[in-house]
Amino acid sequence: MAGDRVRGLVELTRPVNAIAAGGLTFVGAFVAGGAFGAAGATGAAVGATVMATAGGNAINDFFDREIDRINAPDRPIPRGAIAARTALGFSLLLFAVAVGLALTLPLLAIVIAALNLVLLVSYTTVFKGLPGAGNAVVAYLGGSTFLFGGAAVGNLWTPAVLFVLAALATFAREIVKDVEDMTGDEAEGLRTLPIVVGRRRAVRLGLVLLLVAVITSPLPYIDGTFGLAYLLVLVPADILMVYAAYLSFHDATRGQTLLKYGMFLAAAAFVVGRVAVG
Repeated sequence: MAGDRVRGLVELTRPVNAIAAGGLTFVGAFVAGGAFGAAGATGAAVGATVMATAGGNAINDFFDREIDRINAPDRPIPRGAIAARTALGFSLLLFAVAVGLALTLPLLAIVIAALNLVLLVSYTTVFKGLPGAGNAVVAYLGGSTFLFGGAAVGNLWTPAVLFVLAALATFAREIVKDVEDMTGDEAEGLRTLPIVVGRRRAVRLGLVLLLVAVITSPLPYIDGTFGLAYLLVLVPADILMVYAAYLSFHDATRGQTLLKYGMFLAAAAFVVGRVAVG
């Protein structure tokens, strides 16, 4: 039926995740100080992020369609709402719109967009099955939304700090999620980082990466970009993330949940810092 087909196309894009990614790109432009002064570029960057993320979600469903028949039979392709070929064509259309929007932006933003597009398309077939590599790609793509927003408005410094913080924190959270899923992943024959190197070693790596992010995070205060308001929100975020990583040694489920909250709070610190300086 036409209604189920339209609903299936929407589901392919994971609209909430796609819109959230666009929101992070806006945050990157905002903390760079150019979200409203360069509104056209900001809008194009946000739109490109939403379209590219939606396209990436759709093409992942295309590549994962056989696995989804077992693990997620309610997804649009396994349940028959969307043909695999239709999903592929739809993803390519979304990517084309994203490319068109990205080409209106400065050169550095175009380079970031091109790299992200390659990673989105190749994630499932190349990186997902490699221990640590899939985590790194997800971490980079998550953090790069901030970087892309800053590049779109011509200011990379502050968003670059946010990119490092978000990417390292995301990598740590991805490791903890893999620890949480070890039993099921081992049963399916997957080679995630905790399975290959062991649970405790993997969590230690996540903790080290998170400590690097925490050490980096005060730079906008130290260099005078943001004032005390930024630091007052950032410090609790850093404490929460480090505690979450430590907790993951004993309770991976609660650890990764708290880590996610800490990441949101850290992003809020950058927004508060920018609002405080005007």
